[in-house]
Amino acid sequence: MPKIHVDSVEPNRRRGGELRVLLSPKTAASTSGFMGVVRLAPGESISEHYHPYSEEFLYVVSGHLQMRLDDEKIDLGPGESLMVPIDARHRLENSGTEPAEGVFFLSPLAPRPELGHVDTEEQPNQQEPQLSVSHE
Repeated sequence: MPKIHVDSVEPNRRRGGELRVLLSPKTAASTSGFMGVVRLAPGESISEHYHPYSEEFLYVVSGHLQMRLDDEKIDLGPGESLMVPIDARHRLENSGTEPAEGVFFLSPLAPRPELGHVDTEEQPNQQEPQLSVSHE
């Protein structure tokens, strides 16, 4: 079984902030989902999107995050968690004055990687590569 340290994974900033996928079909041969870490500086956000096949689970490790889930704003602090249902539009923002870190897990996997994520807002760093969780 692979052991992966967060700092050994290159961050992806395409959708804003810093996303690092740690355990996935690509890195750990997982078959049911993928897991990673999100880090946001104060004021940073992950652009709005939804997942047509997956639920997303978020746990806040440090800092303060605000999840906009469809049209509802939900404030989250250290030790708090939230589940984003399939097809729910969501946007994550650091609403505090300190850096924030969270752990996310998505399951089940989409039938094909390109079907797993639908952007509903312009991505702030379009020049960055797409986030990859599979060998494809």
